[in-house]
Amino acid sequence: MKSRLHPIARAQRGLSKTVLLAGIAVAAVATAGATALLVNIFERRQEAKVTTTRLVEVTRDTTDPAKWGVNWPKQYDGYKLTAQLTRTRFGGHGGSEALPQEKIDRDPWLKRMFLGYAFSIDYRDRRGHAYMLQDQENTQRQTKPQTGSCLNCHGAVMPLYRELGGGDAMKGFEMSYKLSYKEMNQKLHDMGHAQTVTCPDCHDPKTMQLIVTRPAFLVGIQKLASSDAATPFAPSIERWRLAGKARAYDPNTDATRNEMRTFVCAQCHIEYYCSSAMPLTAPWGKGLNVDQIETFWNETKLPSGERFFDYKHAETGAPILKAQHPEFEVWSQGVHARSGVACADCHMPYARDGATKVSDHWVRSPLLNINRACQPCHKVSEDEIKARVDLIQSRNYELLQRGGVAITALMDAVLAAKKDGATPEQLNAALELQRKAQWRLDFIAAENSMGFHAPQEAARVLGEALDYARQGEVAASRFRASPGKVAAAAGR
Repeated sequence: MKSRLHPIARAQRGLSKTVLLAGIAVAAVATAGATALLVNIFERRQEAKVTTTRLVEVTRDTTDPAKWGVNWPKQYDGYKLTAQLTRTRFGGHGGSEALPQEKIDRDPWLKRMFLGYAFSIDYRDRRGHAYMLQDQENTQRQTKPQTGSCLNCHGAVMPLYRELGGGDAMKGFEMSYKLSYKEMNQKLHDMGHAQTVTCPDCHDPKTMQLIVTRPAFLVGIQKLASSDAATPFAPSIERWRLAGKARAYDPNTDATRNEMRTFVCAQCHIEYYCSSAMPLTAPWGKGLNVDQIETFWNETKLPSGERFFDYKHAETGAPILKAQHPEFEVWSQGVHARSGVACADCHMPYARDGATKVSDHWVRSPLLNINRACQPCHKVSEDEIKARVDLIQSRNYELLQRGGVAITALMDAVLAAKKDGATPEQLNAALELQRKAQWRLDFIAAENSMGFHAPQEAARVLGEALDYARQGEVAASRFRASPGKVAAAAGR
């Protein structure tokens, strides 16, 4: 019997069946997708729960990073990449494959500024952490006597400190400056710890928590905490002060995890005294800016009883303060430090690896990793970030080079005055101004950010360097400008 349904009705019934089947298909696909998503989420959660599998046991004396890499391969893979040659406009490896370029060849005023100090012999661009021990062992500065303290920031020295101190690392550290670099380095090799700074220098082998191991930093940060200097970058120090200072400040128990992500870097990236007259010293008893550190050094006496100096300039005789690499100190004066941005945020930014988040152990310039190092906070294009950084660094570089011209003019003026018969006493004002100018100029030249870590502070310091250098030039020139003194000198 034929259907009496109207053709339109039959078409509607067919369409309803099609829609129904399509709906079922869509629901099935959606269900399958949701199921897959839930399974994936579950798998990722399980993956995130077990971030490491301890296949080998490591201790504080396990200085070979490859052994740690068995347990933490992702971090070790990044660590190995520090052997890669990297360069930015104002930093990094720029020489042959064997050795970085000489800074003192590129900027001859540096060489002259360091006359009387081993840096006038060999002063090169930096390379990655993988080379820190090798480059120190091979530098031509080793042709001059060097102290064992120099190994503090270039090798895995903690087991050696403990050995020297009969189990007490602090005692071993305090003895190390009395040994020559060659003696200390040979002991490091003999003990099997001839590694660059490595995993147990920054991590507790049991918990993997960040730790500060270097004795000089521990002593220095305690002096800073006990001072009256403001520390907006380290709220834990402010809390320790408010609590009454009942015991010595200890970053390993008092600092926050975020602060430790700077402190572990600041174990080495700091200004310090490193020679054979006294133990390696972080000069933070007055504070961290260039003026406070200068005051600390001016009030420090050498064992001879003289006011502290690193060396006496070979041409002028000025008692010079030599800055090392004060990244921590300059960073502490900048907006990033005040905003709670740690060293690791920019130089070891987090990266996703599956379900896990790891800190990138390829320590390098943020300019080589802008997407992860800068853009999580700065929501602008890479080109804009590069332009901002380049503007800051270029301006500080230009000020630095002007400072080089000014310090050279000061030294020329002193030499001319000496030639005309000026005595050290008559040139004392000029030599003091050379000390002040050179200290500030070197503070920025030795710091590895070309002023970026604290742009306004860096510009201020370089401006003062220029001013003091020109004042020193004028002070030295006054002797020559006096006809009576010149005539008297000529008659002798």
